[in-house]
Formats: sequence, C-alpha cells, structure tokens
Amino acid sequence: MALLTRRNARRLSAVCSALGALVITSATLAPEAAALDVQSKEWYLDAMGAEDIWKISTGKGVKVAVIDGGVNPSTSSLKGQVLVDEVPKPVAYHVTHDDNGHGTSMAEIIAGTGAGGGIKGLAPNAKIIPFRVDLGQLRGADEISKTPDGATAIRAAANTDAKIINMSMGGGAPSDEEQAAVKYAVSKGKLLFASIGNDGDRGNMSSYPANYSGVIGVSAIDKSGTVGKFSTFGDYVDLAAPGLHIPSWCDGTFTEYCDTDGTSPASAIASASAALVWSVHPDWTANQVLRTLIDTAARSWAKDKPSKYLGYGGMRPRRVLINKNINPGPADVDPLAKENGDGTSPSPSSSAKDPSGKPTKDAGSAGGPTSAAAKDTDSGSGGQTWVIIGAVAAVLVIGGAGFAVLRARRNS
Repeated sequence: MALLTRRNARRLSAVCSALGALVITSATLAPEAAALDVQSKEWYLDAMGAEDIWKISTGKGVKVAVIDGGVNPSTSSLKGQVLVDEVPKPVAYHVTHDDNGHGTSMAEIIAGTGAGGGIKGLAPNAKIIPFRVDLGQLRGADEISKTPDGATAIRAAANTDAKIINMSMGGGAPSDEEQAAVKYAVSKGKLLFASIGNDGDRGNMSSYPANYSGVIGVSAIDKSGTVGKFSTFGDYVDLAAPGLHIPSWCDGTFTEYCDTDGTSPASAIASASAALVWSVHPDWTANQVLRTLIDTAARSWAKDKPSKYLGYGGMRPRRVLINKNINPGPADVDPLAKENGDGTSPSPSSSAKDPSGKPTKDAGSAGGPTSAAAKDTDSGSGGQTWVIIGAVAAVLVIGGAGFAVLRARRNS
C-alpha cells in the first residue's frame, strides 16, 4: 500500500452533531507522490517499544468502542477485528460506512493486524465495536435521521462490553446531554479518551467531548516528545501521545495511506495503551488502569503540577506492563478527582471562545514548541531518545526555561 506525505494545502473538515458541534480533529495535508511502506512510517511503535510490549500484551480480550464517522471492517488490517454484530440495533445504521477514512484509520491505529501491508495497531489483538455519528459527511434526511447523535452513541457504547471508548473528534459547543452520557458511561466502568483539539495555534478553542468531566483529553506530540503547535492546550489536557506524521487513510476510497498530524491519532494510541494494560490486568477498574498510566507517564515536572500542554506526561504502557509489582491503587477512587467536577470543565487558558458555538476547523501543523529533555535510564527496545519510552520527558520551553502549569480544578 502507498503512503503519501502531505505538506502544503490543508484539508479542513467542519462537522456537526445534533447535540453540539463536532469536528474531526485529525490534520491532513495535501498528498505528494512518494510511495512508502506504511508500517515503516509507524515510528511510534518502535519508540514505544512495541515489540517488547507485545511479548507481554497485545490487547487480547479487550474491546474498544470507536465513536467516529464509521469503520470499514473490510480493510486488510481490520478483517476479523470489527464486531459489527455487537453494535446495539437502534444505533447500528450504516456503522460500516466511512466516507472519509477517519474512523477506519483510528480503528486500525488501535487494533489493526497489519495484514496485507496495512497499519499495525498498538493493541493488535484488541477488538473494535464501531459507532457512527454525524460528523458532517452525511447527506439526505433519512441518513441523518437514522444516525445517532453523540450523546446517544456514548450511552449505547456504555451498554456494550467495550471497556474503552475512543472519541477522536471534538468541537466547541458543550451539551448537557453529552455530559450526562459521559457520566453514565463512567458509572458503567468505562474509560473514555478524546482528542484534545487542533486549535492550539488558531484561537485555542475549547473542545468537547475532551472538555467534559470524566473524559481523558489527549494532546499530540512528535518523535522528540514536543507537543504539536496545533494541539489545543489548557487545564483539561490529561495525557499526551504520538500525533504527528501518523499514517492514516487518505480518504474513503481506502486505496492509499497519508501522513497525518492531529490529536485524533493521539487519542487512538492512548486508547490502545489502555487496552494493553487492561488485557494483562482484567480485574482492574478503569480508575486503576488510568492511575497506572498517569503514574508511569513521562514528565520532567512535578506530578501534582500537570502541564497545560502535556497533562501528566507522555503515555508509556510498557512501564506499566514490565512492573509486576506496580500498585494500581484503590479501585473506586478517580485518579483525576481533584480535576474532575460534576459538570463540564473550564475553557483552556488563553482560549478564544466562539460565542456562536460553531464548530472549530481542522488545524494541523507539522511544527511545535521547543521541548526540554530529562534523561531516564529506560530507553526501551527502540533505542530512541523519546518521551513515550522514558528516555525523554518533554515540557514546553519559554525563553529557555522549562515549565509546567498547574491546571485549575474542573468544576460544573
């Protein structure tokens, strides 16, 4: 399969749902003719020590609900991986129809087998339960009326056997119904991840569902552990994961992969990381899985002072898996209790609100702020100096001095 690099023109996708504005937060640039093997471009697998991880866990036994624009189960990498029959019938309309390749890409990044030269997921033995919501690509009254909104999809996903719910989408308009659906999913023991948004360099607008209490917001970092300058920042960033130069399907024809930048793949990689941990520790609760990922995250700042760019740091599931004596803490205590409230969290610092509630637009960028490195003794199997495997803990630098910003408490 061919992978095309994208460098110049940006493809913008503004989308809406019935319960608030949603935007697919994956950045994509115009393709150029440079055919490369797609798996050789999955740099983050080597950086995260995937080969060592897979000796311990492949995500087997864990199901991940992917709420997106649909998932195509027929790509070579997803054959046998998508549990269409487990989608509740009331929300199962056209769940396998993916018009732009986004949802399918996220599913492959999580649980792709790599068969046929396709994307190899970080948790290749996890399974996907697909949910299709209206991300602006739907046409016709019948199509729109039969496709669930975000809140309905979250509730439906919460009622399945999926342990993890991935939402690689976001927008600027909060919804009481969606927040209530998130609260319901949390009460059902689910772990919810969402892309933090791609407006960090374009107004830094708040992004939902990442901004809801109970959802883990994920920012995007590059090979050096530097946060992408497009990655939305604020006091609701919880963790960071790879999000720059990530292979994804170019479009809904599923003929070529492209380099993409955005917080969408970062959320998918975070979901896959949680699946790896939960597979080995099936008796743990969502709180315990999340706590161990927070405790082992790569950072060079104090744990009690999360960065507004990288949260508690870069995800390192390998660190959780190799520690046979790791303490997951209490099963019924939210590790983000100090940040979480009963309602939506506040807008990110220095954000420019859109009073109209209109959806944000895709704002990917290849660059990012400078990062500061803190050496660690564990470099992983990849031998690279990079934040996720523990060789580098990145934090934004201003004037040459690294800093981490204390997030404000989330409130209703």
